[in-house]
Amino acid sequence: MSKSYEIQGAIHSMGETTEYGANGFTKREFVVKLTGEGENPTYPNYIALELIKDKCSLIDGMAAGSEIVAHCNLSGRLWTSKDNVEKCFNSLQVWRIEGAIANSSPDAMNQDSGAPEWDEKDIPADDIPF
Repeated sequence: MSKSYEIQGAIHSMGETTEYGANGFTKREFVVKLTGEGENPTYPNYIALELIKDKCSLIDGMAAGSEIVAHCNLSGRLWTSKDNVEKCFNSLQVWRIEGAIANSSPDAMNQDSGAPEWDEKDIPADDIPF
């Protein structure tokens, strides 16, 4: 099992969900401009991330500029061409997206953070100010 990473940044661009092969495998790629601690805005870093299968919808409703924290795993595989040339492919597969707390746009803050929602039944009726 690979180590999990967190990437903080603003969404730069998003691709459409693409289906591959006859078995219905889906994948969606997007690019994030890193904004986390230690990033130098003079020399920005852009990172390509991918969502696979049921995770493709995690960025639905988000827009370019939305500040996020993406939780991902680093994976890689080797491929050998017909000419026997070996190539290594790496990917950052995102499994969770949260709106970033610091420097967030209002749209990013409305994204599901994974925090439990409260229910009005949790508040005693005499504590409601109206």
